[in-house]
Amino acid sequence: MRYYSYDEFLEDVRLIDKLLYPDIDTIVAVARGGLTFAHFLAERKGIREVLCINSIGYDNDRKLECVNVYNLPNLDCAQSVLIVDDIVDSGDTLLEVLKKLKSLYPDKKFYTAALFYKRSAKIAPNFYAKKTDEWIEFFWSKDLA
Repeated sequence: MRYYSYDEFLEDVRLIDKLLYPDIDTIVAVARGGLTFAHFLAERKGIREVLCINSIGYDNDRKLECVNVYNLPNLDCAQSVLIVDDIVDSGDTLLEVLKKLKSLYPDKKFYTAALFYKRSAKIAPNFYAKKTDEWIEFFWSKDLA
């Protein structure tokens, strides 16, 4: 298990900000893990369109058999959308979110970003700060406990 601190998080937000394409006009956070990351990226980039999509693929640290994606955002006014999450673990959540959003909005450009990416995932995010094979204990979970 690896602890991920607030200071490290700030460094990674700055890193990913430098990597992002300039045409991104909308950020969609995968709740709950992507909410903090999305907020900080939006502040850093000056993006006002920050939306949320919900997914449940874990029960605490136990992976569920399927990913439930709901609360789909309205992207009618978006052109270039960045989907953000804290970690791409198996890739199931990211794949399911992309599938749903692309089917509703085939004319939009979609990019993905995560703080962590596991090499064993079925999909890699377009942008990420770190590769890992460990379970990550994020500061927002541990420090608030």
